Amino acid sequence: MFPAKSATLLLGLAVLVTQALAHDDGRYDNSPLKSWFESLQSEFGKCCTDVDGYIVSDADWESNSGRYRVRIDNEWVDVPDDAVVKQPNRFGRTMVWRHYIDGHPRVRCFMPGSMT
Repeated sequence: MFPAKSATLLLGLAVLVTQALAHDDGRYDNSPLKSWFESLQSEFGKCCTDVDGYIVSDADWESNSGRYRVRIDNEWVDVPDDAVVKQPNRFGRTMVWRHYIDGHPRVRCFMPGSMT
């Protein structure tokens, strides 16, 4: 029989694994924001054409004098003005859509959020 601490740890791990699996259960397909996400674009074109965007933590992006930069794969990348999504951010979180040139990350679209 497991000691009480071991049983509690196993239960906690089971809950975490279940929650992690739930994040990838197709909720995006049923999201009321799905059509909004698919409509997002920068001057470089539609954001979701080739890749999905991902959330950027507050520590991995910054703004200085109206210019943005974001950390992608541990590399700070300046966000071109043409990559900034002009629509209001209905999602609230900062997001970036990236691509690579010569092995270095570049920004296709960037949508600043409210730093919380």
